[in-house]
Amino acid sequence: MPGDRTTDHVRRIVALVDATPPRCGSTHLVAIDGPSGSGKTTLARRVADQLAAPTVHMDDLYPGWDGLRAGTHRANEWVVRPLCEGRAARYHRWDWAHDRYAAEWVQLPATDVVVLEGCGSGALPAGAAASVLVWVEAEESVRRARGLARDKGYEAFWDRWAAQERRLYDADRTWERAHLVIDTTDDRL
Repeated sequence: MPGDRTTDHVRRIVALVDATPPRCGSTHLVAIDGPSGSGKTTLARRVADQLAAPTVHMDDLYPGWDGLRAGTHRANEWVVRPLCEGRAARYHRWDWAHDRYAAEWVQLPATDVVVLEGCGSGALPAGAAASVLVWVEAEESVRRARGLARDKGYEAFWDRWAAQERRLYDADRTWERAHLVIDTTDDRL
């Protein structure tokens, strides 16, 4: 996300982290949520670099193409709850090629800041532990073009995944709880 707009977004998010108390035990959880293709991963990478924070990608937690809601439960169970209790977190990564979770655990020590990035990262109940919740959005046609440019294999699943996003976001209304809403429609990602 080159350009001053992105740098400004990152500065605003870092300032929010600095101005808020940790709500996930002693960890500042930064949730960067929004629909596919909106620019969450790119923004999260820049924020995590600026904060020297580890990032957990929701893509690693969804149990397949029909697992958006289940991924939010995994985020809460494997990442957020342990951090809230002052413990190290650990999670299995979804192996998309073999359609199952990998056997080994990814370890995430308790730390000052963790970035949780991806569709559903700010959904409840895990989203209640976020010190900073960022909602990233863009026009649907722009998001679709970005998503398919990033991953040609996604085209067969786009509509199926988008329907899950609509159900989750309509029920959760994540954007209404966001500390910051960013529209990336005109940004070059």
